[in-house]
Amino acid sequence: MSDVQRVRAEFRQRGQEHVFRFWEDLDPDAQDRLVAQASRIDFAPLDRALSSAGKPPQIDVEAIGPVPVEALLEHGGDPADRETARQRGEDLLRAGRVGVLVVAGGQATRLGVPGPKGLFPLGPVTSRSLFAQQAQKLRHLRDRCGHAVPWLVMTSPATDAPTREAFSSNDYFGLPAEDVFFFCQSSVPSVDFQGRLLLERADRIFESPDGHGGAILALRDSGALDEMERRGIDLLFYYQVDNPLVHLGDPVFIGFHALRGAEMSCKVVRKRSAEENVGVVVQIGDQVGILEYTEIADAQREARDAQGALLYWAGNVAMHVLNTDFLRRVAADAEALLPLHPSRKKIPALDASGTPLSPDAPNGYKLERFIFDALLTARRVCVVEVRREEEYSPVKNAEGPDSPATARRDLEANYRAWLSEAGLPAPPERDSLEIDESRISGPEELRALGVEGLANAGEVLLTSPGAKA
Repeated sequence: MSDVQRVRAEFRQRGQEHVFRFWEDLDPDAQDRLVAQASRIDFAPLDRALSSAGKPPQIDVEAIGPVPVEALLEHGGDPADRETARQRGEDLLRAGRVGVLVVAGGQATRLGVPGPKGLFPLGPVTSRSLFAQQAQKLRHLRDRCGHAVPWLVMTSPATDAPTREAFSSNDYFGLPAEDVFFFCQSSVPSVDFQGRLLLERADRIFESPDGHGGAILALRDSGALDEMERRGIDLLFYYQVDNPLVHLGDPVFIGFHALRGAEMSCKVVRKRSAEENVGVVVQIGDQVGILEYTEIADAQREARDAQGALLYWAGNVAMHVLNTDFLRRVAADAEALLPLHPSRKKIPALDASGTPLSPDAPNGYKLERFIFDALLTARRVCVVEVRREEEYSPVKNAEGPDSPATARRDLEANYRAWLSEAGLPAPPERDSLEIDESRISGPEELRALGVEGLANAGEVLLTSPGAKA
């Protein structure tokens, strides 16, 4: 039996023969591409994911409780603990044991810009991209540590080539090329609500990236994890590219992770309200996990402590520290520990006649792995509270909440707060303000540089007069 016959026979047995409905219309090269793609599909994890579609998650409500948190000072945190954590984190950074991992496989299509989301222009004055702004932070971190801090950039099949080209053409945004590592996450097929594979083209099954949890497998399979360990790195600071407020290599976070003996740690912010749609970090028996907003019962959502504050307030902001040996352990049993989850989505696909459709309602499931599923495997987890206004303002929507407008607003608010704390005058509110974060990450650097105001700040502080008028 030829490869073509074998693959088609398997698909026929699985009720997926429709994938080859346009076979006779394809030229030999297109037929080869379709067979090659079809032969790579592993149906076992797809079947497991689809068996859970539409079913409520199996959660032991009695086992759920609020998670212990390293709280902010205003919420009862110990300033001595924070200072000890900061010192420990600085020691680990200076020892070269920390790398930085950004998940950057998404595209900016929803924001109205083609290409990778990391190239979205967000600088309030310069319109520098998210990648460029984060590279500034890494350059500052490198100068503070006295050595290179590797940047691992996870792309997807759609963003890999343009991301690499953008870094190359922009001289790696001021970072040494040898300290930037690209690796590409895998893709998984999408299916309709009957579990039938969808076609993107007559010669291609529709596939989408396998989610942020795919980073763990891709790190191992690309050799990036090997390279980090060869460099003596055993901790990775993880974040998502769409958050311009991220404190890259935050020593307090890294220090708490190490001091508490954690394998995986999380940053959290206080939910704005019980109704806010954000996953919550909770204690589940002896483990720590994420309770998604779609999973939480009304009684838990509204539960209050003796002071009337939300009991389940620890909102997940997708920032983690992970041990490299923990990542290896999870990757070795990924199908069990990082299962694919189905999500109802609008998926452009061909209909039975070969006509492209752009559905205006969900027509199938995309499948993704969630990195926070790994929490349930960690022998110890540390949860650290941070201030939302200082560290979390993602760019997810074109307008409204979590949009470029709100991210720029929050970024500028931080810059103005730094000026105020340094005792420096800020430009009028109608003027846009931007700070070079390769030089300044807070008010202490402003004071150290001897900046007295905009007149003598040079390129460190940039304004655009009347930009908001």
